Amino acid sequence: MLEEVERWLDRRSWSVADRPLERILAAKRNTKVSVVLPALNEEATVGDIVAVIRRELMSEAVPLVDELVVIDSGSTDRTAEVAAAAGARVVARDAILPRIPAVPGKGEVLWRSLMVTSGDVVCFVDADLRDFSADFVTGIVGPLLTDPDVDFVKAMYDRPFGDTPGQGGRVTELVARPLLNLHWPQLAGFVQPLGGEYAARRSLLERLPFPVGYGVELGLLVDALHTVGLDALAQVDVGVRKHRHQDGQALGRMAAAIYRTAQLRLSRGHLVRPRLTQFERGERGFEPRTYAVDTEERPPMAEITEYAHRRVA
Repeated sequence: MLEEVERWLDRRSWSVADRPLERILAAKRNTKVSVVLPALNEEATVGDIVAVIRRELMSEAVPLVDELVVIDSGSTDRTAEVAAAAGARVVARDAILPRIPAVPGKGEVLWRSLMVTSGDVVCFVDADLRDFSADFVTGIVGPLLTDPDVDFVKAMYDRPFGDTPGQGGRVTELVARPLLNLHWPQLAGFVQPLGGEYAARRSLLERLPFPVGYGVELGLLVDALHTVGLDALAQVDVGVRKHRHQDGQALGRMAAAIYRTAQLRLSRGHLVRPRLTQFERGERGFEPRTYAVDTEERPPMAEITEYAHRRVA
């Protein structure tokens, strides 16, 4: 590990307990905090997450979160209904920036969320978390409110796989961590580089391109490094993250999108063939299934006309 990264780990890696809630609230002052949950068919978990944030972080006694928005990206279950009943403002992905046709993907939802939120600090939380704790929000928002030199904070945590501790994050260990260590060694200190819980200043997010799909977490992390430098990045230990795990083939598609995101940032030139063929056993043996790998990115939100007009208004 680079000496620079070892120093960074000492200076920019914290525990949620390092910043008591009282200290975070005292530092908040006039800073507005938005929490965004991207959601697709998450009726089983989204309501509990919204309820915890509303109860523990949006009361008169604890006014940490000013805005809680669920962006529904085309759910076919009761995700939108459950989230609204629990107290979130629910916005349909396709209703945001209708001039630009939406494409499937988590990054697309996160990018569009900047258009319908107003917080100076924007906190992203995945909507499939189980046994959700408010520490996921306070942990990653805290450094942004108490340290003006920090611009981007990722959560770190244990990720059990079923009943086995420490075995989650398979794409992280097999794809993302090797890529970062080999090509962006300054980012080798991030425990959960692909984690979906992170917060950043709007002034940074609006300057970054957003990969539309699974590559969004790696893309934002790499681009944040190049935009503001390592010392403006941080991570906070928030405990344990429990969520729904993807099957092996879905993980393969995720890995391909992440590799493509890294490859684009390495070359900014010719792309490898953006297709991935996987195999499933069928009536006639193993049958190929070919999927497109996400090859689109949204430009920095600061370049979008509607966003600029909204800020002026």
